[in-house]
Amino acid sequence: MDVFEAVDSRLACRWFLDKPVDPAIVRNLIAGAARAASGGNLQPWQIYALTGGPLAAIKRQVADFIAAHDPRHDDGEYPIYPKTMWEPYKSRRHEHGVQLYGALGIARDDTEGRLEQYKRNYEFFNAPVALFITIDRNLGPGQWADLGGYLHALMFLARGYGLDTCPQQAWARMYHIVDPFLKMPPEQMLFCAVAIGYGDHEHPANGFRSPRAEVGEFCKFMGFDTESD
Repeated sequence: MDVFEAVDSRLACRWFLDKPVDPAIVRNLIAGAARAASGGNLQPWQIYALTGGPLAAIKRQVADFIAAHDPRHDDGEYPIYPKTMWEPYKSRRHEHGVQLYGALGIARDDTEGRLEQYKRNYEFFNAPVALFITIDRNLGPGQWADLGGYLHALMFLARGYGLDTCPQQAWARMYHIVDPFLKMPPEQMLFCAVAIGYGDHEHPANGFRSPRAEVGEFCKFMGFDTESD
């Protein structure tokens, strides 16, 4: 798979096959993604990779917590979204929800069904490998941007191995469980998790493709030609 296909075929996979991933591949992904650019070569990412018993254990802890609790209203250690959304971001987020829940046949007024689907985040959508991505809380916006670069390098490399991924900021709401479980030092902040595995492309949760804005909506070309200036 070339880099163009890897970028184009990446998706936020929301159900994985019950198929293990070679540990050597996981290690290669984590190491290879570290070639991502970072200002001053700070390399601000810290990664915790879980599978098998440790992964099952943290899933059990979170399942016990959310059994009678709606995690969607919990705050992370940082704001995942602005409290009030505005256009065009509000419409993009709304349309994404329409696509996802529509693909799953979950009606807008099906409060319980929507909650149960959200809780599948905390099962890692059946993925056999989970990464927790953290950053030093004293670092700034530049290093947070670099962390995003690491994540995308990781996800594109995963496609090269035929794997799928799902970046999950929902896990930032579980920092009070994840931090002590991983024995994270106090200076580290949980940014997100990433599910890794072989995607089930027959599952309806993976049966849609979220749209992207036309290039003219987010890029102004200058000096290329008279039509696009």
